[in-house]
Amino acid sequence: MPSPRDRAMRAIGGGMFACWALTLAVFRPGFAMFDTLVQYRQLLSGQFDDWHPPAMARAWQALAPLGHGQAPLFVVQVTFYWLGIALLAMALARGGRWRAGVALGLIALLPPFLGWQMAVLKDAQMAGALLAATGVIGAYRLGGARPGALGWVGAGLLLLYAVLVRANAVFAVAPLVAMLVPLGWRGRVAVALGGMVAAIALSPAINHRIFGAADSGVVRTQPIYDLAAIAVRVPGAATGLAPGAVMQMRARGCVKPYFWDSLSDSGPCGGDVAPLVAMPPAKLELLWAGAIVSHPLAYAVHRLAHLNSTMRWLVPYRWPGAAPPLMSERNDLGLGSPGRVARAWQRLAGYAVETPLGWPFAWLGLALAGLVALGRSEGRAAEVARALFVSALGGEASFAVVSIASDLRYHLWMMMAAAIGVAIGWPALDRRRWRIGVALVALACIPAIAARIALPLPPQTYAGMLG
Repeated sequence: MPSPRDRAMRAIGGGMFACWALTLAVFRPGFAMFDTLVQYRQLLSGQFDDWHPPAMARAWQALAPLGHGQAPLFVVQVTFYWLGIALLAMALARGGRWRAGVALGLIALLPPFLGWQMAVLKDAQMAGALLAATGVIGAYRLGGARPGALGWVGAGLLLLYAVLVRANAVFAVAPLVAMLVPLGWRGRVAVALGGMVAAIALSPAINHRIFGAADSGVVRTQPIYDLAAIAVRVPGAATGLAPGAVMQMRARGCVKPYFWDSLSDSGPCGGDVAPLVAMPPAKLELLWAGAIVSHPLAYAVHRLAHLNSTMRWLVPYRWPGAAPPLMSERNDLGLGSPGRVARAWQRLAGYAVETPLGWPFAWLGLALAGLVALGRSEGRAAEVARALFVSALGGEASFAVVSIASDLRYHLWMMMAAAIGVAIGWPALDRRRWRIGVALVALACIPAIAARIALPLPPQTYAGMLG
């Protein structure tokens, strides 16, 4: 006769399978957004570039015979998502913590999380792959075992895919791996730093030589964004931009905390930054580094303004880029949209993202509070939770330096990792420290609420934000 723990584990496993099947049924074939269409056109033409992740396009190409349009990749990311949740939840149930397993299922059903996971985008692909890899390794660790060779290979491939589909992913993946491997602190620091350096150094070669992607110039976007910001703040700064161009950018308000798009080829100030676009990458990066060193205050003000925007702290109500899509982008490629039930769910998610559930700064605060509350706690749950918190914090820290847009989906993994880490690590959290941390997060929400009340409503279209 099965034990109560076995019955709980089977019940949770069955519930997760039902959620997976229901998700596929309700949200098929997934939402196709602008980026999705661009990659699908590359797939059809056989011509790939690195503006969007070549790893995702090649994976899509390999899966294309299995179904039309975005459906194959949609099935993959939904499967990764629920697999990771199921493995962790069943491991918790096996250890007698069935309530924590149920909590993971509820976290996965949070409208902002599930809503964005239904969009066939690199961010959802990254989150799904990371969650599945964490499920594989974390399930073993929660059970007091180490993954075998097959487990490490499977998790390793998922982690590699996550790194290749999102520019900031390595800053979350490397700390996650470092915290889950059985090493001392020095070894973990070495693994994290080594992983970051290796990924940054090797990713271009993998994209261009292995995946055959053309150089789109995407690496220039970050330097151009930061140089333009320094130029409009510091008259005469050595940024490679003509004084007249700087005056034009300042007059048109083209350097925006929200995103860099006003400086793109199609933006109102694209011509003003043309000399930087034409500059060799090595020269551009030297100019970028020199401007930062020469004008650290202007650079810091710019980066903090953007960080505030992407973290959605002191921003107006309905700051764009938060709500998951209601339907696929119009297209002539035959990429369809989910039905009415899915759209109703997305509307619910659209309301939820205007609450702290959709505020990255609040989730970041919970991750930090959880890490502090864990302290030096030992044990399997503390180990896995600590890895999730460190991964969330590492990934988010990168946005202070490497980020050019403010879409909520960029923070999907961090928000999930923070929530899952709290559920898994709950028994090991120091309650006093945790309450203090939550209180501080609540205090940080007060000025956020005030900003949403006091600041004027921003434009609600892309063209309006482009200005």
